[in-house]
Amino acid sequence: MASASLQFFAFILALFGVFGDITATLLPNWKVNADVGSSIITAITQMQGLWMDCTWYSTGMFSCTLKYSILSLPVYIQAARTTMVLSCILSAFGICITTVGMKCTKLGGDTDSKSHACFAGGVCFILAGIFGLVPTSWYTREIIANFLDQTVPESSKHEPGGAVYTGFISAGFLLIAGVIFCTSCFKKQQGAWIYHPKQHHFPATEQESNAGYNLKDYV
Repeated sequence: MASASLQFFAFILALFGVFGDITATLLPNWKVNADVGSSIITAITQMQGLWMDCTWYSTGMFSCTLKYSILSLPVYIQAARTTMVLSCILSAFGICITTVGMKCTKLGGDTDSKSHACFAGGVCFILAGIFGLVPTSWYTREIIANFLDQTVPESSKHEPGGAVYTGFISAGFLLIAGVIFCTSCFKKQQGAWIYHPKQHHFPATEQESNAGYNLKDYV
């Protein structure tokens, strides 16, 4: 019962991780630059994401431009696109597989099949967490390096946006969920690997006959 509850808790974490992963991939605020300007009326906020760049004006206007050209993008943005999409796909596969392998569901057949499905889903979550952690870390490093560069003008410097933090948290949720699923499956398999020596039981009649035969030898 405790293992089933732990798996359900890991499944909830994985759901939050999947939704956060998809949200971070689609959000345009991976890095943000706030330019107040000479007046509050002219204040704008520039946001850059993996797929589009957006500008928000203090007057309430909001405009976005899609990034159509892939080759013109920096390497870290191209890598972030690829790894985040892979993370979303793997985490979605993990949700489907662990739904079959969880103890609280009636899918997946016998115990061994559910255990293998649970382990496979945990591996998918771990890989999805790694694929989500790599681009967010690389993207944050590029933002910080650009911010600390003295040759870059102040208007071109950015700070990490909400999508980066969402990606970090989602990757952590997926990693924790994957570890829980894999360890719960390993514990079940470990019990099956313990060798119990066979005990030979002889019938009572055979023991009595052997005892009687031995007594006759001594008479």
